[in-house]
Amino acid sequence: MDLTLLEGFVQERLTKYRFPGMSIALLRGEEVVYSRGFGFRDISESLPATPNTNYCIGSVTKAFTAAAIMQLVEKGLISLEDPVSRFVDVIKSDEIKIHHLLSHTSGIPALGYAEALIDSYYGLSNYWLPTATPEDVISFMRDYTKWFLHKPGERWFYLNEGYVLLGKIIERVSGVSYESYIKTNILDKLGMRKSYFTREEYLKDNDKAIPYIVNKEGKHVRVEPVFGITADGGLFSNVIDLLKFIKALINKGVHDDVQILSKDSVALMERAFAKLPYETPVADSYGLGLIIRHDFFGRKLVGHSGSVLVYTAYVGYVPDEKVGVAVLSNASGYPLSLIGGYALTILLGRNPERELHYVLTERVYEKLVGTYKNYKESVRVRVKRSGDMLFMEEDSIDSSPTPLVPEKISEDYALFNTYTIASKIPVEFYVKNSGEVVMIYDRYELVKRG
Repeated sequence: MDLTLLEGFVQERLTKYRFPGMSIALLRGEEVVYSRGFGFRDISESLPATPNTNYCIGSVTKAFTAAAIMQLVEKGLISLEDPVSRFVDVIKSDEIKIHHLLSHTSGIPALGYAEALIDSYYGLSNYWLPTATPEDVISFMRDYTKWFLHKPGERWFYLNEGYVLLGKIIERVSGVSYESYIKTNILDKLGMRKSYFTREEYLKDNDKAIPYIVNKEGKHVRVEPVFGITADGGLFSNVIDLLKFIKALINKGVHDDVQILSKDSVALMERAFAKLPYETPVADSYGLGLIIRHDFFGRKLVGHSGSVLVYTAYVGYVPDEKVGVAVLSNASGYPLSLIGGYALTILLGRNPERELHYVLTERVYEKLVGTYKNYKESVRVRVKRSGDMLFMEEDSIDSSPTPLVPEKISEDYALFNTYTIASKIPVEFYVKNSGEVVMIYDRYELVKRG
């Protein structure tokens, strides 16, 4: 297994997207076959990231919350068909069941508490939402019925607030705090001894990643993590610990002879309860606290991503091949799920540079960006990239950037379209063996000249 491709891909993204640091680990069967830290866990102290460096894993926490709910179901303390209103009074409809919250199919659209909290905490918005506890979140969502347009099961809406409620259900049924329940019944059983929730544990941690915001100037602004709300995204962990959890899911609930879930519970978590309204290389459906991609090189891929802006995360595994990956960083930028997909492609014995369309697309985009000129430079067009899109702008006084919508991309040819209110105009690019790039747009043929 040649991991030089993976290391080059990771290093490239660290540089291009200005990540401070990143940690990654790979699982094959029962063994961690690769683990490494890249860059800094603390820039000001020049401390390197390691495989044991702790980061907040954001919404990857939802898989732990879902596992805890399934444990309570196995004990007969609750049922997935139980109305949520039986446990938390903020939900008024008896039609919303526990499984609806787990699969984000309650019909309640995202209310945005997490986004508003992050923006408030880091001063990124004029809107101020001081939600420091799950009780604050529940108070915030009490008027949700005004936005409740769909029946449970009709539509998928990613709902952080729903997982906050699941945390309260775990507390109500178990008689202990959510954090204590997860620690005793999952973390300790799996030997995830360096994973935690609290600020006190964070401050004592000698191998933790300092969170950063990368501002518009590309500078790294050191900040502090948000604590207090945990069931939807507050767990701190590291890639080595996370692979213990992934290993248990791959082994149908068992890790090193310790069973945390039944195989039936794992099967339910990995079952698609809702098709996503979008599709990515690693996602097309949602299970119970897990995201599913049904065709990842002909196999089912299961995982979850996470982001709290200043920390990002991804875990993924291919159950039939018993391979998995965990990736964590102390900033945001490039989706870590795509790094995870790149690593899993290698674990499956394939070449990600040739077989992952998003990698090919990015390589082609890099070749297309530049200034194009026609005969005697009478017409000049600039192609720029912003985010995941290319834009075309003619060199004239009244020109404005026009988005190029991709239709077909290969190593030597790319077809895009531009749209007006009444027309669709193709824009073609030919990449020659010499490296020269030719654009054909409307009546013009132009060559990249810088």
